[in-house]
Amino acid sequence: MDEDEFDEFYRASFARVVGQVCAMTGSLTEAQDCVQEAFVRAWLHRSALTANAPTGPEAWVRTVAWRLAVSRWRRALRALSLHDRSTTSGRVREPGIDRPALVSALAQLPPDQRQALVLYHLCDLSVADVAAETAVPIGTVKARLSRGRATLGELLKDESQEVGHHD
Repeated sequence: MDEDEFDEFYRASFARVVGQVCAMTGSLTEAQDCVQEAFVRAWLHRSALTANAPTGPEAWVRTVAWRLAVSRWRRALRALSLHDRSTTSGRVREPGIDRPALVSALAQLPPDQRQALVLYHLCDLSVADVAAETAVPIGTVKARLSRGRATLGELLKDESQEVGHHD
């Protein structure tokens, strides 16, 4: 991929990948940072990017951005637990004006289920493509999608019931 092709690739896919990673992470700022870093890494590997990414360069960038986000999240959790062992890291912020119900519900799912749901439903990847991008068997992807949908349905049902009780 030459410089002009990379520039066009960046312009065409940056906002879309940020939106996808934001849905996976629940944070627009985190998504922007991770996607930007992933594109920097893609730039450094641009000559081999197309050949080395069986699902395409956008999938390569999205995968790198997701891994960066997970790595940052783990470092942040370790830092928090070092400062205060009594901190409960599992508590999720309530939905608010800046955090729609879907993003809040996605944030409550285990990361592997969240990633599978976003790749399948928001990125429109097939189950086989999700399996290739996440390097897990197709059956694992199907299980993650099934469990994630069930949990997400319950979380969103609870959310709609709470909204209905504020009469």
